Amino acid sequence: MIALSKEIQEAVQKSEDNLIRLIDPETNVEYVVLPAETFEQMRNEVYYEDNPLTEEEQSALLVEFGHRAGWDDPEMDVYNDLDPRR
Repeated sequence: MIALSKEIQEAVQKSEDNLIRLIDPETNVEYVVLPAETFEQMRNEVYYEDNPLTEEEQSALLVEFGHRAGWDDPEMDVYNDLDPRR
């Protein structure tokens, strides 16, 4: 493990969220320093999931998006009459 330099310690203390960005001047690669607890939470998928949505979850989201787009508005019923499959 590498100890933080005084400069990085000060940057962490001054940051509002304890996150700081570092850049390697030779490669221009950017790094983020964050508390180990935050890293572990992210690593254990507390903040995100790698798993794809199930078909039920996808269907539920499509229905929700349709409602938000106004597809359940009675004025949209006229489009049902235009459906050539009916």
